[in-house]
Amino acid sequence: MSFRMNSVVPTTTRSPEISEIPTPPNQNKDLELGKSDDTIDYMQRAQWLRASVLGAIDGLVSVASLMIGVGAASSAAKAMVVSGLAGLVAGACSMAIGEFVSVYAQYDIEKTLIKQGEATDGEENKEPLANPLLAAGASALAFSIGGLLPLLAGAFIKSWGARLGVVCGVSSLALVAFGAIGALLGGAKPYKGVLRVLIGGWLAMLVTYGTLKVFSLLFHVNISSSG
Repeated sequence: MSFRMNSVVPTTTRSPEISEIPTPPNQNKDLELGKSDDTIDYMQRAQWLRASVLGAIDGLVSVASLMIGVGAASSAAKAMVVSGLAGLVAGACSMAIGEFVSVYAQYDIEKTLIKQGEATDGEENKEPLANPLLAAGASALAFSIGGLLPLLAGAFIKSWGARLGVVCGVSSLALVAFGAIGALLGGAKPYKGVLRVLIGGWLAMLVTYGTLKVFSLLFHVNISSSG
């Protein structure tokens, strides 16, 4: 009597593969980019970076160049100080007005987009809108802070050569500081930001001085003053 053994092959149901389990699209995107909740949003920083650090650099370069340019045509301390003060006030007002107009245009666009979204989806956008007054005030304040540095540096020095040297030296040191701060806040390497800002500031001061010097020599302009 022979016995025949049939091999029994266990049957199992196929479980879904891990790759077949859908992953939320946002999670995939975050995993690919390596993002986390504490990731720095440099695009958001750029909005106030332009109105703060760059505004201070603008004020510094504008006032210092103006004072050095007037110094090319006049050895009087009062002429340089008055020109620097005028440049500071005028520049701060110009920065405030320009920033106000620019941000107000952005505000109008955001309001229009919100109205279009409410009409389409019926949902209200809760994100904060651009603030033109805040941007204008910040821009004017930053410009004034930057412009005060060369103005105060040369205000109390009687010697023409020493005054020009101090204004150039203080302005250069401030440009290095502002350039490094701007680069760090923007996520760039500090030395690159410092070189860009420093070279740009030197060129502005050199061009202004050279232009006014040539002008004073050609037209025999010499602003004299007892102070």
